[in-house]
Amino acid sequence: MLTFYKIVSTQFQPEDKRKVTTHRLTEMKSRGEKISMLTAYDYSMAKLIDSAGIDVILVGDSAANVMAGHVTTLPITLDQMIYHGSSVMRAVSRALVVVDMPFGSYQGNPEVALASAIRIMKETNADCIKLEGGTCVKESVAKIISAGIPVMGHLGLTPQSINQFGSYNVRAKEETEAHRLIEDAKLLQSLGCFSLVLEKIPATLAAQVASELTIPVIGIGAGGAVDGQVLVMHDMLGINDGFNPRFLRRYANVGEQITQAVSQYVSDVKGSDFPSEKEQY
Repeated sequence: MLTFYKIVSTQFQPEDKRKVTTHRLTEMKSRGEKISMLTAYDYSMAKLIDSAGIDVILVGDSAANVMAGHVTTLPITLDQMIYHGSSVMRAVSRALVVVDMPFGSYQGNPEVALASAIRIMKETNADCIKLEGGTCVKESVAKIISAGIPVMGHLGLTPQSINQFGSYNVRAKEETEAHRLIEDAKLLQSLGCFSLVLEKIPATLAAQVASELTIPVIGIGAGGAVDGQVLVMHDMLGINDGFNPRFLRRYANVGEQITQAVSQYVSDVKGSDFPSEKEQY
């Protein structure tokens, strides 16, 4: 068996520098190698995340929240997602880049869905797109895949449906909804989706889905038995400190460090300590 990662000071560094593709994600599932996935929305952060060895970068519609300050993901537009996607793509050399299709760009009309997906692929140069839903969007999924565009599905808590759900509580806890989720997952696989995100569902259900599907299943708040994990970069780095779900692990407190650095800069400027003689021409 090939070894694709080496441990350096407790951190994983990729030895395989090849571009990550949808096919390679399937290979990773087949050999039991977990898939790492994070969001990014701009050139600078995407470059850092890619160089750290992340497998998949999601240009998420969560940009509506963490970049634009909206309460939900609904307001972000197709043009804005294309802007973020193209910014990320200019930075990435290894990771697979997935761009979220925003609310209103694919629901209800397969022709509109295909046109939206084509715009994303042509104008961002991204590797694939992601959209939310199962049976209700099957025509759109089929239409997009028929054009040769790889699609990642998304089931469970689907934030674009928040007004229908009425809360961000765990989904599919009841037997009826759990059964429907399993059926939707199998449907998305049969339509040709290359991967699936499961958000905020019981770990036992997510494990069952991952074991019954041949495509990789990536979880967020879906336990550890799935094939990979995704987090929002602003959450895991502590830039967004107002979001504290059970599934979130903070790996840094960058927000506090930025505030302290800016505060020190303000103090130095007002006290005429910056710039010093060595920092002048």
